[in-house]
Amino acid sequence: MLAAEGELATVAIGDVHTEAGAVIEDAHIAYRRWGVPRGDLAGKNNILLVEHALTGDTDAADWWCEAIGPGKALDTDEWCVICTNALGSCYGSTGPASEHPDGGVWGSRFPAINIRDMVHAERAFLEALGLGRVHAIIGGSMGGARTLEWTLLYPEAVDYALVLAVSARASAWQIGIQTAQITSITQDPDWHGGNYHSTGCAPNAGLAAARRIAHLTYRGELEIDERFGTSAQACENPLGPFRADGQRFAVQSYLEHQGKKLTQRFDAASYVTLTEALNRHDIGRGRGGLNKALASSTVPTMIVGVDTDILYPYHQQEHLSRNLGNLLAMAKLSSPVGHDAFLVEARQMDRILRNFISLTHETPSAREVAAERGAYDI
Repeated sequence: MLAAEGELATVAIGDVHTEAGAVIEDAHIAYRRWGVPRGDLAGKNNILLVEHALTGDTDAADWWCEAIGPGKALDTDEWCVICTNALGSCYGSTGPASEHPDGGVWGSRFPAINIRDMVHAERAFLEALGLGRVHAIIGGSMGGARTLEWTLLYPEAVDYALVLAVSARASAWQIGIQTAQITSITQDPDWHGGNYHSTGCAPNAGLAAARRIAHLTYRGELEIDERFGTSAQACENPLGPFRADGQRFAVQSYLEHQGKKLTQRFDAASYVTLTEALNRHDIGRGRGGLNKALASSTVPTMIVGVDTDILYPYHQQEHLSRNLGNLLAMAKLSSPVGHDAFLVEARQMDRILRNFISLTHETPSAREVAAERGAYDI
């Protein structure tokens, strides 16, 4: 039984065994849904699974409000849209800030996870709801990494996929910028080895610093420069005879604001956990390398990139499209905004999403092709 429309609910999925050999006992996955499920819940149906980005949550109808709803590209009069909260996050699914089965919170006892672990947890979540298959999975950034892994881990459960603004594996540059963020948090005196939840303090300074670094990779260089340039923050002078913390450039004030906002809504240990999971993202691991893994993909998959993306440059989506075994289509978002364009360029995303949905109606799924050939192992 699915939760009431728009309401946050959690589903017990049992123990999660990570790829690295750890166990997350008595795990839960949080989710929301919009629209009415129709069709065979174990077969062909109208379920769309939406995967959020790093600090996203289950309320996709809020953070993707231009895309999800009646009459919109992901029309909830036609589709049943489900959005889970990733394993390791802090919006209802089991993560470092969750209660441990033995008491207290998980804290440093929460193991390192990777993208595949998240997908295994989501698969268990769907099975717990009696959903053996979905029409499509759609995700950007970290959600795109999860979507890619879904197509390789459970192709029998996914008819179509839309992958936005992500790569086949973490690049050295991405790992470098992301480990800098992790270090900002773990070197905060209030980190306490990840066991700060019961201290009354949190490593907010470190988390805010991490967010400032990250935000510069989420937005385009052109957009940031056009908005702020070398302007001073109102009533401040960063060009005085001596440097002072209270005399800032406007861009510094903006980034500090972004950092403070995140500390008010997100757990630092979850940020470390999810960022480390992205560092470990590599679809080629154990599959003979990236190109062999991509070539083995049978799920019709659409790839979308952003022309000004610093975090996941467009050439990484070109690599995906050249090597995927079943490329459905490719599209480019043209925007000065950078990586976040898939969240903020509403008109372009509307066209892309509507085209994707149309292609899923026109193109046979891997399962349908296999059935026509008399083979059922896709």
